[in-house]
Amino acid sequence: MPEKPFHVLIIGAGTGGMALAHALKNNGVSVAVYERDRTRVDFLQGHRVGINPEGTRALRACLSPELFDTFVATCAAPMRRGNLYTEKLTELISLEFPLDRDALDSEKSVSRVTLKQLLRTGVDDILHFGKYFTHYEHEADGRITAHFEDGSTATGDVLVAADGTRSRVREQYLPHATLDDAEMAGAAGKVPLDDEVRALLPPHMTEGMSIILAPRGRFFILHTMEFPWDEHRRPKNGIGEQDADLLAAWPGLQFDNTTDHLIWGIALPPGLSPAGLAEAAGEEVIEIAKEMAAGWSPVLHRLFELSDPTTCAVSTRQSTSVPVPAWETSTVTLLGDAIHTMTPGRGVGANTALKDARLLAERLVAAHRGETGLVEGIHEYEAQMIEYGFDAVRESLKFYGKDNPLNGRVGGRTLLALFRGGARTVQALPPLKRKLVHRMLAGRGARTPDRPGRSSTR
Repeated sequence: MPEKPFHVLIIGAGTGGMALAHALKNNGVSVAVYERDRTRVDFLQGHRVGINPEGTRALRACLSPELFDTFVATCAAPMRRGNLYTEKLTELISLEFPLDRDALDSEKSVSRVTLKQLLRTGVDDILHFGKYFTHYEHEADGRITAHFEDGSTATGDVLVAADGTRSRVREQYLPHATLDDAEMAGAAGKVPLDDEVRALLPPHMTEGMSIILAPRGRFFILHTMEFPWDEHRRPKNGIGEQDADLLAAWPGLQFDNTTDHLIWGIALPPGLSPAGLAEAAGEEVIEIAKEMAAGWSPVLHRLFELSDPTTCAVSTRQSTSVPVPAWETSTVTLLGDAIHTMTPGRGVGANTALKDARLLAERLVAAHRGETGLVEGIHEYEAQMIEYGFDAVRESLKFYGKDNPLNGRVGGRTLLALFRGGARTVQALPPLKRKLVHRMLAGRGARTPDRPGRSSTR
């Protein structure tokens, strides 16, 4: 027999929280989401989200079939290449990715704004805006009451923290779960993708993702984002009749502000940060980026100059969660950045949050159906999440942050030279290139011929 009906409170309407909300609603579990944004059109900013095959499968499990198909239709054009350059724009290696993988096994790029709008589609009855969480209290009957800054409250049987890196729920529930500084400072911006930009950059650089690993721990990344709609939010010609119909019917597109662009990010250890980084905004960020890239190719400096100043931002602190051992399970739990904030080093933050949402939804739905107890189901979720989530935190810090050996003052230049030499060797040997592509796809959850069931967060 099922347990008595229970109600789930989700604090935060980010990627993981909304994926969980959709999954619960679709399976008949009572749920409500409380988001501090005042309206659906608040904060229409943000850069790229990379959704790997594992994240895609999690989304398919959480969303209705119609909304999942719309998600696929709203993704940017697939990444055709992954490139590695020197800071002078000498190409070290260019990996070509197959484009014939199905919707589940392809690497996807989506605008953070677009993904937000997609996940806020079809949930008007359960999504409450303008709710800034302050604290929760346990009631005498075992239920939980969430309190908000506007004086309102909400009571339920389960409270899920999906309120991001600075989670107020985590601060109350797990005060010993702290954040550390990854010791990387950076700047980022968007460049409208037009003919001038295409002519400016090396040919492969506008076909996917490009990375520069430079001396002294300096890092640069560039993503190409081409969407299936034009600047007037109209489906482009040639995208396919089904996708065009999905876009035309999707109400979320009217709230979006995304057009074709390049996203760039540049980062370095804080000790090398230019003066004034913390206060920089708009045009100042462009000048800061040029200073961070001192001595690099003038092409990159021109790219910074072509950026839209309204999209430019800086970060002086990149947080990373300090892993903690398992805690005693209760009817309060956490997902995504609220428990395992990680650096962008492996590009798996959003994917790990989606994995959380899928797994937690499965356990809560099982409790709803009487297949497990409520606390038992949450415990099963946490036992897995703590292991893979903090593994992803540690691995990400090795690629981007103080644990990256290329950032080391001692031996960093030597390791960089060896890394570049290895890239050149692989570039010269097509069988090695194909093998590397195969490993990269499998490592991000793609099913491959030799490992059809393989799945990974790394």
